Formats: sequence, structure tokens, C-alpha cells
Amino acid sequence: MRVAHVHRIRGIGGSERHLLTLLPALRALDVDARMVGLDDPVHGAPEPFYAALDEAGVPYVRLPGSRRLEPRALRALRRLDVDLLHTHLVHADLAGGLARGGKRLVSTKHNDDPFRAGPFRYVERRLTHRAGRVITITDSLRRFCIDRVGLPADKVETVHYGLDAPPAAWGPNPDLDLPDGTRLLLSVSRLEPQKGVDVALRALVRLPEDTALVVLGEGPQRAELEALARELGVAERVRMPGRVGDVAALLRQAELLVHPARWEGFGLAILEAMLCAKPVVAARVSSIPELVVDGETGALVPPDDVEALATALVTLLEDPPQALALGEAGLRRAHERFSVARMAARTAAIYGALSPT
Repeated sequence: MRVAHVHRIRGIGGSERHLLTLLPALRALDVDARMVGLDDPVHGAPEPFYAALDEAGVPYVRLPGSRRLEPRALRALRRLDVDLLHTHLVHADLAGGLARGGKRLVSTKHNDDPFRAGPFRYVERRLTHRAGRVITITDSLRRFCIDRVGLPADKVETVHYGLDAPPAAWGPNPDLDLPDGTRLLLSVSRLEPQKGVDVALRALVRLPEDTALVVLGEGPQRAELEALARELGVAERVRMPGRVGDVAALLRQAELLVHPARWEGFGLAILEAMLCAKPVVAARVSSIPELVVDGETGALVPPDDVEALATALVTLLEDPPQALALGEAGLRRAHERFSVARMAARTAAIYGALSPT
């Protein structure tokens, strides 16, 4: 089967990293999977994504992908010689729905963004009418799509993200310029309100002076978060180096991962931390309880609860044997429940179920 995955490309975030893992795995199962990138260089940096596809040996086509649907891109999608279009996120869903022609259509939903439960839900329902199947990356997201967006339950199926190892290094890390003996708390997320980095900063005030918060990621909230750290008096214990070359090295150096998101489609950084045998302290929202088992692989706290987050962090910082045991349990869970092979096989089975009889 010939399958074209369609996604608006603005850099490498969670959904792009998912594609960089899924596409080679599908090709290893003899699925002729390739990529159609809708490039939006104004709002991101597409080039690293295509360099990674080249390295993985995945063929691709690049089309214009600004906020407006480009007629040239729609015409090119319509002419593609493939059996199935597999779209990712709203922009690609719209493009695929308009350009599919006689091709079968699959859509993967990656996030439970609140706007999807508003007026846009009527658009999603119309697009889903044209799709053969909708894939959600967690059971929580499946319930959101059915209960809040109103998608038909018989079309929606969960396929969890899969990952076998933390991300490979692509360059060196910057010097964090922290005192010797500093204990690192790591957050890997975009700098935007959804991710709750502000909650982690407020919790840092309540933590021992030898702890520092390192936040890996970029986003529109950077200046606001830096100002908050200064206001709280913890700026000297906070580092925001942006996108770094070796995330796994910092995960292994850290005591734990802190992820106080307000909502979450999956939480790929959580899975990466589990693969580095690190415990995770996170908010009990959306998909996160499907990854983190409270008391077994980490700790879950209510969202926006600074006191509960600080208490959970202090508990693990003061009990290294417990933190080690939680991290090792998380590593076992990652291998058992979230492998690349499992993800690829379930995706290929969905394609097979949509093949003409």
C-alpha cells in the first residue's frame, strides 16, 4: 500500500518526532510510506525535519504550507499517486479532506486543544465523515474526540506513540553555568501556557537551594517566564537554553522530569524520561496517567497546584532510593507498553482494514 503522510512542518515538535519514528518503522513492514510536508518557514524551521528524513531514507515531497490553504499544494496532493492520505493536525486535515479525490483518508489527532471542542468541532465532524479512520495517540484523547468533539466512536482508534530510545544527540549542549553539586530538575516542553512551566517556577521557590530548574524548549512565553523567575527570586536557579543538541544527556544528569502541563495530547518528553530511567512528577491531566503510574513510575499531582507539585518534588529529592526504583519501573513500562514495533504494527493493521476487498 502506498501511503502519504501529510503534516504542516514548522520545525521538530512532538508530532514531527512521531513521524520521524513511525515512517521508517512502517517502511520496514513493507508499507510504502512517504512524507508530504506543508512548509511554513515563516513560523518555524522546516530544514532539520527533512534532514532527518534524508538520514532515515524516507522519501518526501515539499509543498507550500502557510496558514492559508495553498491552491498549488491542494492540486499537488490531488495528483499524488498513492492509495491513502494520512493527515496530522488541523491544517493537514483540511488539506487532505479537500484534496483527497478517490484516495482513502486517515487522520491522526495529536492533542486535546480546547478550541477543538468549540465551533471548530463542526468542521472536524464533516472532515471525519470523509475519513476511513481516526487515530488518537491516547485513550484520553479518544474520549475527548468522541465526547467533546462529537466524532463517531466506531471510527476512532487509539495507537499510542512508540519510542525505543531517547533522542539521539545532534550536537553539543551549552554550559549551564551552575555550581558544582546542583541537583537538576528537567522540563522538556514548549514555552507556552499549556505546559505549566510557570507552575514549576513557583514550586522551585519551595525547594532546597541546591536545586535548579532547566527548561528545554522555545516558545512565545519565554520573556514572561524569565520575568516571573526574577520576580520570584529564583532566576539564578533557572536555565532556559532553548533547543539543545543532546536531550538524553541532560535527562540522565537530572534527578527527575517535571511536567506540570494543563492539558496534554501525549507527553513525548515523559516517555523519553522513562527510557532514561528517570521518575516523572507531572500533572494528573489528559493522557498523562496513561504513561505515569502514580506511586509506581512517578508522582501525579493536580494541575496548577504549586504546593502539591513542590511536595512531590521534595519527597523524591529526599529519597534517592525511591526515585531510583520509580525510574527503573518507568523504563520497564516504556519497553512493555510503548514500543516502536507495537505502534507501527497497529498503524499498518488500520491501513490493511481500509484496503479494498
